[in-house]
Amino acid sequence: VNIGDFRTEKGENFLSLIKQLDKVDGIERFRISSIEPNLLTDEIIEFVSASNKFVPHFHIPLQSGSDKILKLMRRRYLRDLYQNRVMKIKSLMPHCSIGVDVIVGFPGESDQDFSDSYQFITDLDVSYLHVFTYSEREHTEAFSMNDIIPVSERKRRNKMLRILSQKKLQHFYRQHLGQFHKVMFETENKNGMLHGFTENYIKVKTFYDPSLVRQVEEVELNYIDDDQEVICKVKNLEPA
Repeated sequence: VNIGDFRTEKGENFLSLIKQLDKVDGIERFRISSIEPNLLTDEIIEFVSASNKFVPHFHIPLQSGSDKILKLMRRRYLRDLYQNRVMKIKSLMPHCSIGVDVIVGFPGESDQDFSDSYQFITDLDVSYLHVFTYSEREHTEAFSMNDIIPVSERKRRNKMLRILSQKKLQHFYRQHLGQFHKVMFETENKNGMLHGFTENYIKVKTFYDPSLVRQVEEVELNYIDDDQEVICKVKNLEPA
């Protein structure tokens, strides 16, 4: 669903929608799940940066850091626009989490194209990647393209980007250690631990306490454990 293309017959658009949602009582958090970079306007970014309910977290599809591949995919943007969107977000919300969708192994993606894409993503100030391996689908334009990438090479490229994603995520986590953030705790007791997400999408955990379930609490981000997850301490919780 391309939410950024939201329109009504009255001329309302996605910015109009989120401005109205921001006024809804009883909902403490909104996340913009995924929005195309060409539809993520300065006005949307500026509104989110000043909102009390829309959290500092964007997920923005990129698909490739190579302009050649973006054109083959018929995307409605090139990588300079994407970089500008990231820079705009970070200029207003340095603590903002930014997720990226990437596809590897699209027909015609040469070693140089992938290398260019990999370096572009490495240099981006983003927090994590969702990496997808291209697979053939009948009745699509890409299905009849030449220069098919071997499956083994697609898997290799996927692994490289997943490793890069892990590095970026851990770097993002480390930047916030020692800080206080508000966490929405979930319900499940996982091996005596309770998980939740900060407003800027850092997944944290603390010892399970039923009084925290479905609550928003201020926590201190303490350290990253052996599972590469952030251990937090709830600010106003008395020790048992």
